[in-house]
Amino acid sequence: MIEWMVQHIFDKYNYWISIVLMLIGFYAMIAKENLLKKLIGLSIFQTAIFLFYVSLSDVGTGWGLRFGTAPIVWEHGIHEGYMYVNPLPHVLMLTGIVVAAATLAVALALVVRLYEEYGTIEEEEIMEMEMDLERGT
Repeated sequence: MIEWMVQHIFDKYNYWISIVLMLIGFYAMIAKENLLKKLIGLSIFQTAIFLFYVSLSDVGTGWGLRFGTAPIVWEHGIHEGYMYVNPLPHVLMLTGIVVAAATLAVALALVVRLYEEYGTIEEEEIMEMEMDLERGT
């Protein structure tokens, strides 16, 4: 039983790594007060999602077949005995990477603007300053 569990963990290590990265990124977004640390956590979380989806499209060995290969039709047709890797998750994740980079750029610009306005990037201090402004003190 234990051998099976250990083998299962090692066979699916990329999924376990993505789960650990998701948890690290989620923890950083929730627990940290520094806005830059929150953005780093967001970036780690997004990277874990990309790893997870790209891992889903991977094809390994099994049933007498070789490793998955690029989905390219050669001059002589399709190679027999090969499985082809699904390109759709890779294309979708490429789009996701572009969106993640744009989101991170906008968020960093907002953090810079908050620093110019309040002189800090600590969430609690900014909230206290806002509360003081609402109270008129």
